Amino acid sequence: MALQRYHLGLPVWNEQRWIGEFYSEDAKQREYLHQYATVFNAVEGNSTFYGLPSEKTMQKWADDVPKGFKFCFKMPQTITHYRKLQNYEDKLTQFKNLLLSIREYVGPVMIQLPAQFGPNQLNKLEAFLADLPPTFYYGVEVRHPSLFDNGRNERALSNLLESYSADRIIFDTRRLHEDTNQDPDFKTVQDRKPKLPVRFTNTGSHPMVRFVGSNEIEANEPYLKEWAIVVAEWIREGLHPYVFIHAPNEFYAPRIARKFHDILAGLINLNGMPKWPIERAGPQGQMSLFE
Repeated sequence: MALQRYHLGLPVWNEQRWIGEFYSEDAKQREYLHQYATVFNAVEGNSTFYGLPSEKTMQKWADDVPKGFKFCFKMPQTITHYRKLQNYEDKLTQFKNLLLSIREYVGPVMIQLPAQFGPNQLNKLEAFLADLPPTFYYGVEVRHPSLFDNGRNERALSNLLESYSADRIIFDTRRLHEDTNQDPDFKTVQDRKPKLPVRFTNTGSHPMVRFVGSNEIEANEPYLKEWAIVVAEWIREGLHPYVFIHAPNEFYAPRIARKFHDILAGLINLNGMPKWPIERAGPQGQMSLFE
């Protein structure tokens, strides 16, 4: 498999609405992940936030993807939200053992902290990071406004993450919150996503961006261009970024992701995105992103 310069993916692969849009017309649910992984080389593993799959299920997922593909699993909410980074040892061991079963396919582990997790709790985060197995890379997503103060609190967070080579996950919802769409389903998505400042700095070697755009593909372009410039510079610096593209209606997420990659490929030497399964006339090829 060709050397990959960055990882690009979506928040899900199990999306029935992509049949005939992204997946082939005859795609069965059991084939979704395999077809997804012929185009994208990463996916957010949000399911582990709510509950852990079996080791058998994890192995099935690993068997469906090529080498170089990465699942970026989310730390269970039992650890981050319910136990608040305390008395977590049993749950962390269970999670760690599950990831080790498919170690080769595990990307940076996402640690999403609740909005109530503020500067006065950074000591808990430090103890937790010190306790994590060094086998994996980690990214931390914070949502407390005080950790975006451009001052003492934010510096303390950055210094902490840098000291453990952990990345600060950037959750960019600017375009989403600018949208004036009054559709109830859209408003529900809008209300559920945080509205926080965006940072363009990195604290580790695998910077991660989670971009939530508009369902109108071209409306995302100014933000995608901005991120393409940043991601291209990270790659030039020898970092390995992860970019995940969301949409209010996930039907549109593959289109936005392709737009982003096309813009990025105009700035730095990358292969074009492989044809989608629906676009292929012959047998499905293996993924070869993004040399």
